[in-house]
Amino acid sequence: MAQMNIQKLMKQAQQAQAQMMAAQAEIANQTVEASAGGGMVKVTMSGDQQLKSVKIDPAAVDPADVELLEDMVLAAVNEAARSAAELANSRMESITGGLNLPF
Repeated sequence: MAQMNIQKLMKQAQQAQAQMMAAQAEIANQTVEASAGGGMVKVTMSGDQQLKSVKIDPAAVDPADVELLEDMVLAAVNEAARSAAELANSRMESITGGLNLPF
């Protein structure tokens, strides 16, 4: 009897692992966008937190205030990373049933 329970548990674990791998691939193919400075800086990031593009409005480029542009890029990238992490966590929670498993 115990052997059947172990086999069932192993099968469930394998199914969960396959679902997680599929979800990770799905997440990597999704993108999130974020902007800063009223849309003057826009970034796109994949769900696995790879920065895909950075768009900067020419009006944001002021040689006398490079620091402001740097701050806008930083803010947009950080917001995109937060959104990508939230996307990944949400998708994984749907598979793990809310268990806090590393992925």
